[in-house]
Amino acid sequence: MLVDLSELLSREDKVKSVEIPLEMEVFTSKTGSYPVAEKKPMAFTFTGLGNRRVMLEADIDVTLTIPCDRCLEDVRENIRISTSKEINLGDTDVTRRDALDEMTYISGAEFDAEKFAYGEILVNLPMKVLCSESCKGICNRCGTNLNHEDCGCDTTEPDPRMAKALEVFNSFKEV
Repeated sequence: MLVDLSELLSREDKVKSVEIPLEMEVFTSKTGSYPVAEKKPMAFTFTGLGNRRVMLEADIDVTLTIPCDRCLEDVRENIRISTSKEINLGDTDVTRRDALDEMTYISGAEFDAEKFAYGEILVNLPMKVLCSESCKGICNRCGTNLNHEDCGCDTTEPDPRMAKALEVFNSFKEV
């Protein structure tokens, strides 16, 4: 949804507050696609600072379903974002692209709430998601979820310094 900020440019300290529903059903990035389990309306407050500058304050609350990094079970990960940024609407699109913080959510005097939310969620995604701190993961031989049952696979790792000796023994087994 687009929000017109042109009325804030005329007066300093003019405030505009809006609640916008989050439209995305699936959050997609290079790391994967995660369904949106819960979402609350996004709350934005825009304050005119004068000289074509606007202070943005945003509150975003969304819950994504992300697989556990060890056992691949679905985990509901709540992401709460509360941020404030100063936006200079006097910058041209070329100047914004050259800046370190690309503001693709601003076009002229229009603010794209969905693009802003996507960028903030992307930055606040957790690096690692676990279903629990004691998650045992999956067996690397048979794929059994070790949190639910023990698979009985031989998990002893041979000493890597003995690899050549094991190759000799294994070659005699084939004969």
